[in-house]
Amino acid sequence: MKKFLFMIICILVIFALNTNMTYGKGQDTQKDIASKIIRFHVIANSDSKSDQALKLKVRDKILEYMQPKLKNSKSIDESRKIIRQNNEKIIAIANKVIQENGYNYSVTSTLSNENFPIKTYGNITLPQGKYEAYRIIIGSGEGQNWWCVMFPPVCFVDITKGEVSYKQTEDQMKKVLSPEEYEIVNNQLSKSSNKKDIRIQFKLLEIFQNVKKLMV
Repeated sequence: MKKFLFMIICILVIFALNTNMTYGKGQDTQKDIASKIIRFHVIANSDSKSDQALKLKVRDKILEYMQPKLKNSKSIDESRKIIRQNNEKIIAIANKVIQENGYNYSVTSTLSNENFPIKTYGNITLPQGKYEAYRIIIGSGEGQNWWCVMFPPVCFVDITKGEVSYKQTEDQMKKVLSPEEYEIVNNQLSKSSNKKDIRIQFKLLEIFQNVKKLMV
């Protein structure tokens, strides 16, 4: 019995070391990716059909306004500056759309670092972690959000156009990410299944932490 317990403990120790090393590497890579992009989120008042439809109308008008301003941005700092300079105008656009559709919801915005779960947009999947994000919050902000990447300007690529838009998104992301980083976020053409590996790493860590609690 003691020999069996010793073997289990040895396996758990090896597992813990491997998991922590992999998890740490995954965290570092996520931070590197996050440092090179700005996300854009539009958060609905609620999950009702009308509020979700309103969210998309607000999104469309904001993207229409920001597209010519951000499409030629050469750096994350330049994009951040453009967003801040146009923040009041963006809020005014959102308010106008909301009022025209018969609602009186308030609109707030933030440009800050926030924690996000794994999220997919077209052929791009970003791992869980902290990202800089420009967020438009409609009303109470309790509904599901629409999101994309504002820098590089992936938001302005129509993801409904299949392979054509995938190539455009790839070109934009490769301008700021290293080949290794792009392989991690690419869920369309990559053969390395890094996206699945990231999910597995976090799941394994969760399992290990639960096992440790049982052994205490």
